Amino acid sequence: MLSFIEAYQKELEQEAVQTRKMLAIVPADKMDWQPHPKSMTIKALATHLAEIPIMITIAVSKDKWDFSESPYNPADYPDATALVERFDECLSEAQAALANASDDILRNEWVLCDGDTIYGEFEKWEAIRHAFGQNAHHRAQLGVFLRLLDIPIPGPYGPSADEMQAAYV
Repeated sequence: MLSFIEAYQKELEQEAVQTRKMLAIVPADKMDWQPHPKSMTIKALATHLAEIPIMITIAVSKDKWDFSESPYNPADYPDATALVERFDECLSEAQAALANASDDILRNEWVLCDGDTIYGEFEKWEAIRHAFGQNAHHRAQLGVFLRLLDIPIPGPYGPSADEMQAAYV
């Protein structure tokens, strides 16, 4: 039977394949595009998606992520190549953190905060699952953004409509 950590490692690797595919098709000439004024730009969304594994690393290795002590300052990634490279860096760090962890830490409390402002209190296992949920959510959101720009998107768990159409052309 797999440990929880081993299951997280397996899921992280499987989801990474799909995330990398999405980041690889982000168009450099559309980085400032957003579908609505309240929406993120493609650059901000793709950068956030590329850096989500940071949350796994911090959840496993620390008891909190306090933005007042360790701010989240996303860098400027100008194109898909840079986004994928950043994702691979963050992924590698998350994989190493999980490789050095054991299930006995997963019930420990973890807090996401900014000084006295608490954004979430989780057990570490919940923080890791939250990161996986964020990955799926923002990857799907990026898929909608790209679809609105008529950019064919890959299917994460089977062929997308674009891939199905290409198979019959």
